[in-house]
Amino acid sequence: MTGEATLKEVIARLGKAIDLLEDAVAARLERDQDYGEAEAEVQRMNADRARLAQELDASEARAERLEEANKEVSRRLVTAMETIRAVLDR
Repeated sequence: MTGEATLKEVIARLGKAIDLLEDAVAARLERDQDYGEAEAEVQRMNADRARLAQELDASEARAERLEEANKEVSRRLVTAMETIRAVLDR
C-alpha cells in the first residue's frame, strides 16, 4: 500500500502543479492582453499629440498673421488721424 499511497501523492502533486501552471499561463495571457491594450492606447495618444501639435502650429501661425494685420491697421489709423488733423488745422 505504500507504493500506491506514494503514487496517489505524486499524482495529486502533479495535478496541483498543472493547476498552478494553468493559472500562471492564464495570468501571463491576461498581462499580455493588457500590454497590447496599453500599447494601442499609447499609439492613439501619440496620434492625438501629433494632431494637437499641428493644430497648435496652425493656431500660432494664424495668431502671428492677425498680430501683423493688427499692426498694419493700427499704422493706417495713425496715418489717417494725422491726415485728418492736418486737414483740420488748415
